[in-house]
Amino acid sequence: MTNRFLDLAAPGLRGLRPYQPGKPIAELEREYGVTNIVKLASNENPLGPSTRVLTAISEAAAELSRYPDANGFELKQVLAQRHGLPADRITLGNGSNDVLALLAEAFLQPGAEAVYSRHAFAVYSLVVQATGATHRVAAAHPAEHAQPYGHDLDAMAALVGPATRLVFIANPNNPTGTWLDGVRLEAFIRSLPDDVIVVVDEAYFEYVDESAYPDTSRWVTRFPNLVVTRTFSKAYGLAGLRIGYGLSGTGIADLLNRIRQPFNTSSIAQAAALAALQDIDHLARGVKLNAVEMMRVRRACEGLGLGVVPSVGNFLLVDMHAPAQPLFEALLQEGVIVRPVANYDLPHHLRISIGTAEENDRLVTALARVIAA
Repeated sequence: MTNRFLDLAAPGLRGLRPYQPGKPIAELEREYGVTNIVKLASNENPLGPSTRVLTAISEAAAELSRYPDANGFELKQVLAQRHGLPADRITLGNGSNDVLALLAEAFLQPGAEAVYSRHAFAVYSLVVQATGATHRVAAAHPAEHAQPYGHDLDAMAALVGPATRLVFIANPNNPTGTWLDGVRLEAFIRSLPDDVIVVVDEAYFEYVDESAYPDTSRWVTRFPNLVVTRTFSKAYGLAGLRIGYGLSGTGIADLLNRIRQPFNTSSIAQAAALAALQDIDHLARGVKLNAVEMMRVRRACEGLGLGVVPSVGNFLLVDMHAPAQPLFEALLQEGVIVRPVANYDLPHHLRISIGTAEENDRLVTALARVIAA
């Protein structure tokens, strides 16, 4: 059906396709009549929020008739202490995706350019296109590289020009799980012109256990053109509450907070995030579970003859050695939801989130059955 309002829309929206999230459990139940479903599609924390967080949510619910603190004072104070930054360098968002969209809205327009890598997080493309700015997509590392399909910083640097306003870097990257070491990443940021803003998206920061992996939040005071984004959706288990934040110089933070929607983070989300930051034991349990189960799932996939990209996130990119969509559909019939990534130019791969031991057992059994069939 033709949309008669298409010609009235901003030019950048006309070719835009909505973000496709992982299939919800309820949708699979409706479409296939399947029950006892395992969802390993959206890189969620299988442990969910801690008891401490649930208590904070219950207490905050008593004030639901009141608007939340629009500036998130308490949460910003805790984050400022954690990152060693003044609170005025923090921008709260409805998930870190919200901060990415704010950056595009603040700094992109027709005629401007943004650079990101092939196979990088799909939201970069969406927020750039919505502004009417021009994409510059750098070639990624080849499959045989130590970081398969990961960011090639030299290729990205080659695309930076006079019209470049934003450079997006996911570290680690979704959907590949690949990562950049601190020495090379810092040299890249240092090489950029001062008027090019580099966004380092660290949504999976808490899962990474690599000595050379950097905490770029510590670089914000040295690079006025650096923005670091973090989220509570992954390791902290708060995906359903949608809360994240950005760290930047005061100049950038000031502009982001000018266009940030009033009350863009709820009182429930702020209270939950505060409690999650304080519950370090729960965070550690989730990170440990992920490390143990990722190794087990990886070995199981390799035992089935599948290719697995090394990952430091909470998911694996698995090469099925064949078009992945039919295998994805077959897994749905088994009651297991994973993520096809053809929209990332990886049509032979599936992205599989790491679940609990029981969920991963279901996955491995279903994979073996589907491959055998």
